Amino acid sequence: MFSFLQHRTDCARKHDHLRYTLDRVPAAYLDPPSDADAKILALSLAQLTAACADHVIPPADILHAYGKRALAAHAATNCLADIFLDEAERAATLLALSPSSAHAPTQRDSDDHRRHSDSKAPASKPLAGVPVGIKDCIDVAGHDTTLGFSANANRPARADAPLVRLLRDAGALIYAKTTLPTACLSFECSSDLFGATTNPYNPAFSPGASTGGGAALLAWQGSLVDVGTDIGGSTRYPAVYCGLYAVKSTLGRFPSTGCASCTPGLEAVPTVTSPLARTLDDLEEFWRRVVEMRPWEYDHTCAPIPWTPVDFVASGKKLKFGVIADDGIIPPTPAVSRALREVIRALEEQGHEVVPFSPPDPLEGLKIGYQLMFSDGAASILAPRRTGETVNPALLTVRLLLRLPLFVKRLHATLLRWLSRPRGRNESWAALLETFHPRTPREERTLVGARDAFRAAWHDAWVAQGVDLVLTAPHALPAMPKEPAASEKATLVSANYAFLYNILDCTTGVMPVSYVDRTADAHPPDLHRTPAYQHMSDIARAVHDLYDADAMHGLPVGVQVVGGRWQEERVIAGMKLIERALWAGGKGFVPRRFGDGAEGE
Repeated sequence: MFSFLQHRTDCARKHDHLRYTLDRVPAAYLDPPSDADAKILALSLAQLTAACADHVIPPADILHAYGKRALAAHAATNCLADIFLDEAERAATLLALSPSSAHAPTQRDSDDHRRHSDSKAPASKPLAGVPVGIKDCIDVAGHDTTLGFSANANRPARADAPLVRLLRDAGALIYAKTTLPTACLSFECSSDLFGATTNPYNPAFSPGASTGGGAALLAWQGSLVDVGTDIGGSTRYPAVYCGLYAVKSTLGRFPSTGCASCTPGLEAVPTVTSPLARTLDDLEEFWRRVVEMRPWEYDHTCAPIPWTPVDFVASGKKLKFGVIADDGIIPPTPAVSRALREVIRALEEQGHEVVPFSPPDPLEGLKIGYQLMFSDGAASILAPRRTGETVNPALLTVRLLLRLPLFVKRLHATLLRWLSRPRGRNESWAALLETFHPRTPREERTLVGARDAFRAAWHDAWVAQGVDLVLTAPHALPAMPKEPAASEKATLVSANYAFLYNILDCTTGVMPVSYVDRTADAHPPDLHRTPAYQHMSDIARAVHDLYDADAMHGLPVGVQVVGGRWQEERVIAGMKLIERALWAGGKGFVPRRFGDGAEGE
C-alpha cells in the first residue's frame, strides 16, 4: 500500500512540476510566431551555427523561435518530460558574449583543448546556438532522470552526463527533456509519470518506442536535434514513425556514460546513445561536430576514432547493396515493402547494383539476443517498478513467459510445431518461445560466445557477398497503433528487424522514403485466405492483423541502411546516396509541416 501511495504521490508531484513550469514560461515564448522565427527555423544546422558564431543571429532569438515550437509540440503531442528555458536563456546570454569563432574545431583548438584538459571547453563553438532535446534517461544536472519510473522522479541528477557537458561546451542550447515509456522497452511512449505521447502525423498511433517524445518534438521543429538511446530500435522506430533520420552508433563511438539503461549492467547487448534529426544534412553535421569535439576526452567509454569524411555522391562510386526483403520471421506489410522497392528502383536507375543478401539465419541471432537481454528474467528492467505502476503489455507478456516453467514452454512449442497448419508455419515462434527463460551465469557466458560466433558469420557473409551496405525494413509496420493492446499482439518479437543490429553492434541508419497510401498499400480484401497469410506464424499474423492502410494513410514509411561496426560516416554517406537517387527519380521525401494546418491533411 505504501508503494502504491508513494507512486501516486510522486506522479502527482511530477505532473504539478511540469504544469507549474509551463505556466511560468517567459511571455516571449507565448507570442505568435514571427517572420523572424520562420527564417530561423528554415536554417540548417550549418547555417544556424555560422549565423550564431558570427553574431548575425542572437542565441536568444534562436531559443525563442524553437521554444515556441517546443511548447506547441507539447500541446499537440505531450512530448516534454521537463522544460527549463530559463537555464537555456542564461546559456544563450553567455554564448552571445563569447568572441566570434570558427564553425568547427581546428587542429589548434584541439591542441589547446588537450593542454588545458581541466577546462573542457574548446576555443570554438561548433554547435553554437543548436537547440537540442535530451531523452529523459540522460543526466542533466538539476533535473530528473526517470526512465519513466516514479521511483526515479523528484530526484534531480547531481551532474551532467559527459555528452551533455560536451554539448554545452560546444555551444548547444539544452532546454528540454523528452518523454519515454516506463522501463523504455516499448513500442508506445506512455507512462504514469508523463501520460501518453502521440504521433504528430496521426494521434491514433505511437511516435515510436522509447525516444518517442524526442521524435515528436523534432517533427514539430521544437528542436534541431534530439539525443536518445537504442537497445532494440529505440531511436530508429521513432525516426521512421515520425519521418525523421537517425543513425544508431556502434558502441563506443558516441558518449554514453550518464545515460541510464533499462538493462543496467548488461554488456552483451549494449544500449547505445545516438542522435535524431529532421534532415540528413543536419544529422551528418551533428555527428561530425560531436566527434570533432573529441568525445573520448569527456567519456572514457568512447573510442578515439576521428571523423573520416565519406562522400559517395561526389566520388561517383557505384555501390553494391544487399537486400533483406524478409527476414523469415515477420514479413513486412505492404507499405513497408513498397518503400524498400522504391529505394531499390531508384538505386538501380542510378547504376548501382542491388542484389539479395543472404545473411546467417536471423532467427538464430534473435534467439541469442533475447536470451541475453532477459537472462536475469527481466528482474533488472522492472526492479524500480512500484505497486500499481503501469508498464506496457508487451513487456509484461515477456515477464510472464520468463516466469513460466521451462517444461511448459517446451510443451507449448512442441504443440505449436505439431498442430499448426500448414505444418512448420510456427517453427520460428516455437524456437523463440522455448528460449525465453532466465539463464545461469555459465549459460550466459556460453551465449556470449554464440553471439560472437554469429557476428563472425555475419562478417564472413558480408565479405563473401561483396556488399557495401545492406538495405532492409526498420519494422514490419509503418507505425504501431497507440493502444497498449496493439503492442501486446505484436509482442517485442516484432522488434526483429531492428534488434538484430544491436546484437551485431552494427552501425545502422533509418530514413523516411514515402507515406502510406490507402489505395496502393492496402492488403487484399481476402487476406486471411491468401497463401502468404496461411503460411505466416502466429506472431506474424498478429502484426499483419494490426496493419490497416486506410487508418495509416499519410503516416511516414522508411528503410533501414546497415553498415559494419564503426562505419557511421559510411552509413550516412550511403543514406545521402539513396536520398539523392530518390530525388532524381521524383520520389524525394518531403516532411509534413505542423502548426500551420497541414497536419490535418
